[in-house]
Amino acid sequence: MHKTICVYCSSSEALSPSYFQAAADFGAFIAQRNYTLIYGGGRIGLMGALARSVHQHGGQVIGVIPQSLQDKEVGYNNADELIVTKDLRDRKAIMEARADAFVALPGGFGTFEEIFEILTLKQLQLHTKPIVLVNTNNYYHPFVQLCEHVYAERFAKPDSRLLYHLVPEPAGVFPYLDTYQPPILPNKWF
Repeated sequence: MHKTICVYCSSSEALSPSYFQAAADFGAFIAQRNYTLIYGGGRIGLMGALARSVHQHGGQVIGVIPQSLQDKEVGYNNADELIVTKDLRDRKAIMEARADAFVALPGGFGTFEEIFEILTLKQLQLHTKPIVLVNTNNYYHPFVQLCEHVYAERFAKPDSRLLYHLVPEPAGVFPYLDTYQPPILPNKWF
């Protein structure tokens, strides 16, 4: 079973309450399932709601934040472990190395960048860890449409659909993780 779950998500405070509720729900599930959260280390937005919920439900939180963001005082200093990195690249490398699974709640440019990097690494068969997108309010519907366009135009093989799994709500993550088997993918090149 996967024990450390890396979560990518927004640091925005300007979101609909439904996104915050989904983040809090997911934090509760993480703690209840005895996973450790590793995430971007923020105390604001969905990041903060997620980390606080993990703690409120008795779970462990590892935050990984670049010095530049820690200097802006947006770090979650209550994390069980707060790793301050030189930059964003170091942050992502630490999160990737310590994670057994990756989950993306809704987020902005940074979240998409993280998703695409971890998908690319899996496509190149540099890891075989599960990747799950939580589709709160159908947020990831345009992402799926973009991926389908990529397959239709032959920039990636349709088998690339096996790189990630989409669930409608946080509760759907763990049934997938519990039964996850790394897909056997053909070489990425046509």
